[in-house]
Amino acid sequence: MLLAPGNATAAAVLAARHADAEILGVRDLNNSTEAKIGVTRLGEAIQFVANASVLGYDVRAAMVFYGEPGTPSLRTKDCEKLWDQYGPALLQP
Repeated sequence: MLLAPGNATAAAVLAARHADAEILGVRDLNNSTEAKIGVTRLGEAIQFVANASVLGYDVRAAMVFYGEPGTPSLRTKDCEKLWDQYGPALLQP
């Protein structure tokens, strides 16, 4: 689900930026294991996935789950695009 500027999904993500989120599919390249991220806020999860490659993680298979069951998950490209467009706004209270 690649996001377009002004997209309703982007607005929903901004509104839910403090909701609990879970990141799956991240691989730690230093020890070749799946990284155990745990539950974090959605804005922080987006920031992590968007920047994880420079920290030594492979996020090609990453998915961010948040919200009610049935809410579309975010893929790496979605997180990168959201972070590029909204950056610090995703972390603001």
